[in-house]
Amino acid sequence: MSVPTATDRTFQGVRRPDGRVGVRNNVLVLPSVICSHIVADRIAANVDHAVSAAHDHGCAQLGADNEQTWRTFLSLAENPNVAGTVVVGLGCEEIQSGDVASALGDRDVPVRELSIQGVGGTDECVTRGVEFASELAASRPTDESTAGIGDLTLGIVSSDLDATTREAAEPLVGDVARTVVEAGGRVVVAGNERVTAHPAAAREVTAEGARDSLDELLDRHEGHPPRASGVGRVARERSFEDVTRAWGGQDVSEVLPYGDQVGIDEGLALVDAPSRFAEATTGLAAAGANVVLHATGDGVLTGHPLVPVVKVTGDERTAAALPNDIDVDATAADADDVLDDLIDVANGRRCCAEEHGLTEFAITRVGPSM
Repeated sequence: MSVPTATDRTFQGVRRPDGRVGVRNNVLVLPSVICSHIVADRIAANVDHAVSAAHDHGCAQLGADNEQTWRTFLSLAENPNVAGTVVVGLGCEEIQSGDVASALGDRDVPVRELSIQGVGGTDECVTRGVEFASELAASRPTDESTAGIGDLTLGIVSSDLDATTREAAEPLVGDVARTVVEAGGRVVVAGNERVTAHPAAAREVTAEGARDSLDELLDRHEGHPPRASGVGRVARERSFEDVTRAWGGQDVSEVLPYGDQVGIDEGLALVDAPSRFAEATTGLAAAGANVVLHATGDGVLTGHPLVPVVKVTGDERTAAALPNDIDVDATAADADDVLDDLIDVANGRRCCAEEHGLTEFAITRVGPSM
């Protein structure tokens, strides 16, 4: 039996006005501050096709951190998997819910806004928030159109650099990434530790027009002590090629600050995000990823509220121990198998993390908060 080519693989997605395709069609209930995240969770729990993104940001953040949180909020609401957003505030925070909603309205994002203090308390905010979310859910565009591999903006995060990840999972993910780009799609990758460990090598594979942005990324991290992480340690010990196999040997066409949206029409973009799963995946979703491949040796189980996350492991023990939590055993699969999985998930099949309702959301920090 012949293997389907990239052009043969299609899925039914929701095409947004800007041409991007959503593989999910949910209303985002976005707390503008940590103080309103429980209310946001309660609103989403009471509305079909609504998801919340609980976090600990939006209050007492300084300078660059405040700006980063702000642009991440706006970019997440513009992810193609999001049909509309309800912004929920407290009322006294640094990043005001009304300001977020106003900025989203200027970008033609369907949006509603309310605050706990503004409507008279927690119970009233939940009740009103459910009404707003239900309105947006009812008005979601539901007409689907046929899309293909080239319509994907594939996010890639590899949250460790164990031997099994480097030797089995990442090469497989890299093959898939290359196929997506060759089909005319976009790939966004996280993992700035790999770049800061090998700045000269990273510069060599970065397109000339993106080198200034790469230099800005390196400047942002220069002089900062590396965070204690296995990824950073291994990245410094191994070659650049060895720790970027998930990139599929492709050059970097664009380098994005955390929270910015990808601008290239096709190719591979690097997001200035760490390899820690929740922070990385939020950065990828903000960049515009509509589905994420996550390479994990130790079996990180959680997904993300905005994007389906397909788990790939190269560790046979992890695959055997977590058969209902790992989507792809890289030791027994090839790129065509993973592409089939991606198309199935894009068509609506829930990945393992979605089946279990496991999500994690976090925004990386530049510096300390007060």
